Amino acid sequence: MKKILLIGLVLASSLMSYAQKTDTLSKSIQKNSEAIGHGGNNELKINLLFSVIGMPEITYERIFADNMSVGASILVGLDRSIDYKFAFTPYYRLYFGAKKASGFFIEGNASIVNTESEYYDYSYSPSSSYPGSYNSSYRSRNITAFGFGAAAGAKFLTRNGFLGEAYLGVGRLLGQNGSRAGEAYPRIGITIGKRF
Repeated sequence: MKKILLIGLVLASSLMSYAQKTDTLSKSIQKNSEAIGHGGNNELKINLLFSVIGMPEITYERIFADNMSVGASILVGLDRSIDYKFAFTPYYRLYFGAKKASGFFIEGNASIVNTESEYYDYSYSPSSSYPGSYNSSYRSRNITAFGFGAAAGAKFLTRNGFLGEAYLGVGRLLGQNGSRAGEAYPRIGITIGKRF
């Protein structure tokens, strides 16, 4: 009986010391993250890839756990030759890296996209003489659609909280008829930003 009691006491004390060690390790990781600039929960980023081609995209991301975050991107098409004129894309990310909200991630997103589509408009003009005439004109119209998508990528952090990330994905637009932009929207980026 004394041996069973002694084994139980040793086992209980080892479990308590393991729990204290894990808690101390977690606090140590958090303190180290804050010391090197990884402790903030907010990020502000700009997509360099889209900015170069005339569609600047600005993103705000909020980290609410070490491996999860939510964010939103706003894209504005400035070049007339680009079909995409505006996009608002909220997203959810799940991170698989060892540091807080960094490393490889997967993303689920939704998007509201406004595109401009050009088309020929044909009309028949009856006249007093037979057979009348057909007129055609080149017109444009704005189409707004909603869609869902996914992406995958990686985020890298510097010691002072600056970050860079690259991601690639695509989304499916619902109700997008008659647009040259198609039935999909791109979710591509090479971004830089700051965690604070």
